[in-house]
Amino acid sequence: MEDWGLRPTEKIDRTDFLKGLARAMAGALIFALPMLMTMEMWQIGASISRFKLLNLLLVSLPLLALLSHRMGFEETHDWGQSLRDTIIAMALAILTSALLLAALGVLKTDMSVDEWAGKIAIQAVPASIGALLGRSQLANRDEDEDQEKKRRYSYGGELGLMTVGALFLSLNVAPTEEMVLLSYKITDWHAILLILLSVGIMHGFVYAVSFDGGHELSPDAPWWHALIRFTLPGYTLAAIVSLFTLWIFDQTAGTSAMMIALSVVVLAVPAAIGAAGARLLL
Repeated sequence: MEDWGLRPTEKIDRTDFLKGLARAMAGALIFALPMLMTMEMWQIGASISRFKLLNLLLVSLPLLALLSHRMGFEETHDWGQSLRDTIIAMALAILTSALLLAALGVLKTDMSVDEWAGKIAIQAVPASIGALLGRSQLANRDEDEDQEKKRRYSYGGELGLMTVGALFLSLNVAPTEEMVLLSYKITDWHAILLILLSVGIMHGFVYAVSFDGGHELSPDAPWWHALIRFTLPGYTLAAIVSLFTLWIFDQTAGTSAMMIALSVVVLAVPAAIGAAGARLLL
């Protein structure tokens, strides 16, 4: 009875799954903690349009499934399993967020259910990313590294992972008032400099610096090959993600097109770093 009638392989699978759940909750807490303790996120959670919140969750779902397929909190063999683990990770992220927000006194008994749901759901996406990263960042590297290195991904998959990284970092800073303040303070020349800086950092992260996970160029490849194939598309994705998150957090309402463009340039700096870092870490 003490083994619950399980065969040895079944017991091992259950143990690995439970370890994966523990790593997922730890990852959700670690990666989402800055946003869980940010006042702007609490306020936005209470007031955000449910339409925009739904859009955020729907856009994030395929990106989370891609992340799960690459390195979810347990090894998956097909997209069905990856989607299952994505849903589990999101459920764990919601549970972790609710527990911490309640412990911090952000969730109170006199609040409506709708306000509770908004404050928790706005944290679900970054916490879900953390939950899925729990296996790769918190697991025993000796056990997982060989299996991870065996996986190969298409060009579209690589761009998808860059989008995940851009989304994660942009979610950290997009709701803050500093983003709007910086967009008002910079000039057109500052914007051009920020674009060049962002592209240079992205290119340097992945190609110029010999980090593990970077894609080294063949001696026969022209210098512009990597720039056109990965860096510039990656920056474009970072800019699109920046615009999307600014819209989600109502940072574009009542703002001129020029100010929105400047805000995108400012937010694209951390988003670009997130995109480049994703290809090194994921």
